Amino acid sequence: MTPSPDAASMPWRPRLSAAPALLAVGLLALPFVGLLLATDWRHFGFAEGDGGAVRVSLGYSLLALVPIVALGTPLAWWLARHRMRGQWLVDALLLVALLTPPLAMGLLLAAMYGPYGPAGHLLERAGLLLTNSAPAFILAQFYAALPYYVMAARTAFEGVPRELEQIALTLGYSPWRSFVHVSLPMARLGLAAAVALAWVRALGEFGAVLIVAYYPQGIPVKLWVNLQNVGLDAVYPLLWVFFLAALPLPLALGMAVRRRLS
Repeated sequence: MTPSPDAASMPWRPRLSAAPALLAVGLLALPFVGLLLATDWRHFGFAEGDGGAVRVSLGYSLLALVPIVALGTPLAWWLARHRMRGQWLVDALLLVALLTPPLAMGLLLAAMYGPYGPAGHLLERAGLLLTNSAPAFILAQFYAALPYYVMAARTAFEGVPRELEQIALTLGYSPWRSFVHVSLPMARLGLAAAVALAWVRALGEFGAVLIVAYYPQGIPVKLWVNLQNVGLDAVYPLLWVFFLAALPLPLALGMAVRRRLS
């Protein structure tokens, strides 16, 4: 049988798609290769204050995860399981928060929670200062990472079959017990990936943190300070710390999710 023209052209299609795919992978890898080549390994050392910046970023980003998970998980589940009038407003608000440039988000936070903002003025009278303080740092990380967590957690809950939740309810489970014993366990891998994504997003936040919490300095702000005051050579060691501390967990969870989906 003579192969059809379409069938005859099939072997070329993978090659045609492989070329731009390889180019994309190469372009993604080039900056990291550049970091590897640019680092002065013989004189590898940290600038003054880098250790404190690492402790600030790691510690406060972990603290920021507490309100992100505590508030974002119920919101993600509600968005995944309910359809109500006006829900599009919540979806739009999440998208706006997600798409707002980090520097603009910092200005918005300063307008609301700064010393002259309506919320900031009231909180300052109560003894809580949300400018250049640890709570301000965590607040900026919370706003930077919450939309990412909610979006990812919502996808995880949407992947749980509704039939299993309905079966649990017919067996006498309360909605809360169904959520705890069915929804959460089945969505745990996606939720773990959402937590990892939110943590990395909080850890790497620069714009919002720069506006509301220049002090205490975390890794992103310290990178900028080192670049301004010393130069590129003082930036690379801290960049390595960021990648080595922040990326292994999200990479492992992301690969686990991909393996489960495949």
